[in-house]
Amino acid sequence: MKPESSDYLAKARHCLASAKTIAAAEVPDVAAREAYLAAYHAAEANERTGKAAKTHRGVKILSNRLARDEARISRELFAFIDEGYQFKSIADYGVGPAIDEIAADDATSAIDTVALFIDTIAQLLPP
Repeated sequence: MKPESSDYLAKARHCLASAKTIAAAEVPDVAAREAYLAAYHAAEANERTGKAAKTHRGVKILSNRLARDEARISRELFAFIDEGYQFKSIADYGVGPAIDEIAADDATSAIDTVALFIDTIAQLLPP
């Protein structure tokens, strides 16, 4: 595994741990956002393209390419990149009742999905 990939996975795991802590503190919008950031960093660990994504759109494009080429990763895991970005947008920019759109169940589901996504990406990387 390339050092950069290892760093991205470490960052992904750090964000996932933060998401779990924040979810336990009952702040689901921020927990879901952290889960998305964990997925974002895990997707950056992809070594197939040789490029690091610099934007959320870039991660989505790289993830779509990997999804097309890698049958060992569930499509639902890649779908979280889009769904998770919505969580991030609501947490970062939502005001008023918008921030209540993310329930505790949403955050828990996001955390579970991202944990599986990180583990799957890690298994696909060379040692």
